[in-house]
Amino acid sequence: MADYLNDPRFKGIRPFAKKVWLASPTMHGDEYKWTGEAILTNWVSTYGENIIEVEKRLGEITGCRYVVGLGSGTAALHLAVRLAAHKLFGKPETARGSLVGHRVFCSDVTFNASTNPVVYENGDPVFIDSEYDTWNMDPEALDRAFELYPDVKLVVVAHLYGTPARMDEIRRIAHEHGAAVVEDAAESLGASLKIGSEWIQTGRLGDYGAISFNGNKIITGSAGGAFITDSQEDADIIRKWSTQSRDNAAWYQHSQTGYNYRMSNVIAGVIRGQMPYLFDHIEQKKRIYERYREGLADLPVKMNPINDGAAICNYWLSCMIIDEEAMCFFERGDFKQSWEKEKGKSCPGEILEALAAFNAEGRPIWKPMHMQPLYEKCAYVTKDDGNVGEDIFRRGLCLPSDIKMTEEEQDIIIDIIHRCFLD
Repeated sequence: MADYLNDPRFKGIRPFAKKVWLASPTMHGDEYKWTGEAILTNWVSTYGENIIEVEKRLGEITGCRYVVGLGSGTAALHLAVRLAAHKLFGKPETARGSLVGHRVFCSDVTFNASTNPVVYENGDPVFIDSEYDTWNMDPEALDRAFELYPDVKLVVVAHLYGTPARMDEIRRIAHEHGAAVVEDAAESLGASLKIGSEWIQTGRLGDYGAISFNGNKIITGSAGGAFITDSQEDADIIRKWSTQSRDNAAWYQHSQTGYNYRMSNVIAGVIRGQMPYLFDHIEQKKRIYERYREGLADLPVKMNPINDGAAICNYWLSCMIIDEEAMCFFERGDFKQSWEKEKGKSCPGEILEALAAFNAEGRPIWKPMHMQPLYEKCAYVTKDDGNVGEDIFRRGLCLPSDIKMTEEEQDIIIDIIHRCFLD
């Protein structure tokens, strides 16, 4: 790492006394009340009042009739993918995944939790390129993918950094080909998309929806997730699968594969304490985004898209992408990166290193799935010869977006970014 503390470009800037995080939990006190009540009443397992209230409140927020609290967003995605596969292809034989022999179209720029459930079920991911307008799955690339692989019947799409994908187009294309849509809304709780004259929350825009309450999400339980649906039948199936698929018998009897995926009543207590503050958190995240957009407006960079007018974002993370002409020479391997400083230019690696030197946490954009060593042999579809996801990854980065970051701290972060572009 370069010696940024002694670099003349950063003269006068001191490291933050306390680390400025990318996105850490923001507690309000109610979390202690509800977790304490769970402990005092001895309801610390996978049933209790906190779980009941979380499921009820999340249903009210999202507009879904049924919610199943689960141990993680990944658990919710896994069960959603498995349920979709059962309906599409039938119940698999014991010890065989439900997607054996089937391809699944997946978002390319996302965390690998979006794709891993396909692999859990022995499916073959086919990655779909992103679009610049939302950084999410490109409907045109999806349309082309169906031309190349007309037998595909399942699409898994993620909403990146709190900006909804163009789900109206994605769902229309998928349904025209008889395919179902699993919606990964892990990063986008509280965001919505306008369909006709109606605003619909993410998680309800596909056929199956998954939410995450991981430690860095807009509201958190330190862990936890949820499956959301308007189908009581689907909710009942997920609830059974998540509790080891125990049959309704006087003894332990199992006729289906099950999982230990149910939400803990203690974790639900943290989420219950967080839920009243969801839209307050979104407003604070929005202010952070707007201050970055204003403070970086004179640089050759752009903020991550928020799809104004067509969507309401939750602004989970503020990100930026450097204009191509302002990128210095920059290379990345699987584990290392390097760059060469050029006059008036910078790159994500330099900016992230500079922020880290002054005790602030940023991170790269999600590395596209088709570039991951795990998935390098999987198919990948773009709408033309371009490669949007790789370009966003190469030129983009996530900025410190913690709600507890002060305006003064954000001003210093903006100043550090400016100085990265100095000679």
